[in-house]
Amino acid sequence: MFETRFTKGALSDLAQLSAFHRVRIFDAIEAQLSTQPLMPTRKRKPLGPGDIPPWEHEPPVWELRVGQFRVFYDVDTDMQHVYVRAVRLKGRKGTKEIL
Repeated sequence: MFETRFTKGALSDLAQLSAFHRVRIFDAIEAQLSTQPLMPTRKRKPLGPGDIPPWEHEPPVWELRVGQFRVFYDVDTDMQHVYVRAVRLKGRKGTKEIL
């Protein structure tokens, strides 16, 4: 099992959301990232080579789709930690625009 850790930036992003959206995002993180966070699925994928986030990270950075939100994370396989780096509202914007 992977342990999820949140950066200050991700916690700040989450604090700006309604309780309803926070619960949905936390539930999705627990369900999707606790066992196999590095396996691509319909809702999870690694960012492309041109998508470089502005925050500190360990490549590759992954994207988890939770409705209209995107959770950006990376993984330390040695320590079995998932680091949630940011949560963004996607809307009609592209990934590069929300990074």
